[in-house]
Amino acid sequence: MPPQLPKNHEKIQILANVKYPQADILSVADQLNDDERKKLQQIHEFLQTEIRPVVGPYWDREELPFDLLPKLAEHGLGAIELSGTSRLFRGLVYAEVTRADVSLSAFVGIHNELIVALIAALGSEEQKEKWLEGLTKFERVGCFALTEPNHGSDIAGGLATTAEKTNDGWVINGEKRWIGGGTFADFSICFARDLADGEIKGFLIEHSLEGVSATKISGKSGLRIMQNANIIYDNVKVPDSALIPGAKSFRNTNDFLCSSRAWVAWQGAGLGLAIFDVAREYAITREQFGRPIAKFQLIQEKLARILGNTTASLSMMASIARLQESGQLEMPHAAMAKSTTTRLTRESAALAREIGGGNGILTEFELSKLFNDAEILYTYEGTYEVNSLIVGRAITGVSAFV
Repeated sequence: MPPQLPKNHEKIQILANVKYPQADILSVADQLNDDERKKLQQIHEFLQTEIRPVVGPYWDREELPFDLLPKLAEHGLGAIELSGTSRLFRGLVYAEVTRADVSLSAFVGIHNELIVALIAALGSEEQKEKWLEGLTKFERVGCFALTEPNHGSDIAGGLATTAEKTNDGWVINGEKRWIGGGTFADFSICFARDLADGEIKGFLIEHSLEGVSATKISGKSGLRIMQNANIIYDNVKVPDSALIPGAKSFRNTNDFLCSSRAWVAWQGAGLGLAIFDVAREYAITREQFGRPIAKFQLIQEKLARILGNTTASLSMMASIARLQESGQLEMPHAAMAKSTTTRLTRESAALAREIGGGNGILTEFELSKLFNDAEILYTYEGTYEVNSLIVGRAITGVSAFV
């Protein structure tokens, strides 16, 4: 069915023609060179005019808007990690996608950080040739299958999916959970423990193979556009060529997991931008007692706090991008960024929902949607608590995990 514009679309369009201070009030984007700054503005305008106004009904129905993927590809969002652009630009692009819709940003981020980038860096020439071109155009889709039903935060030590070497290749057995895009992916990058040496290895497993089955996880309170799945591998026979040569131990994938955690921190910053945008729009256009509620002191305090949280997040992420650019980013940095931006954004989402009053619980006004999506960011890619303990271990030298 064709996308339907939300009831507040006219207000969004009116506000787009009025000059207010930008949400990036310290001008983090001005650190980009001229070409990247212009490209970022183009992406921002595309996402705000063609994506944000139409995604609400998909969120309500728990559907991925496949019809929008070609448009995303046209703007280079299927090949962000192969673009040769600066780390700051890539981070701000992820933030802008999140600003338009958190679910689509999860899809775009996983696609780039954990599928395209991993295959490009660790895959065989055969795997690159077969998959990369289609992936960059969103004509092909993969999923990253690491988390399991009984192993999330402890996945490195507890991973139970197995890989058994045979004369013809490998046999994969196990179950994965919360796998983004798993219901429609062409393949999964599946991590399994080699029964011979105990190492966790990566395999590119096509979902057309016998024994692979995926079922959608329904009823989520947030990130509803992203299709998460349970995937079962039941005696799945794969050839030797399915082994990802650069992922023969879990250590080989740590850089990607670190980068992925930093990407989610950018999601936190981008969601902060969205929350400020929507809360300010609502406060300016909503009238009570004969005046816009933006005139009330309590509303202005909430908006100021939301902007402060967002500005702190963006500034932190600019420093994270600098560390990535110089090759100095480590997991404690990424963990601190992820736990901090998502914590601040979670607070901002609650403040914005308060500004919306009764309308704040309706998805047509976006505030409820942002509130629920913030809860997901706070939890996934390492919970707030686990990321805090990673930082704690780094600053004290003492691990709380064992």
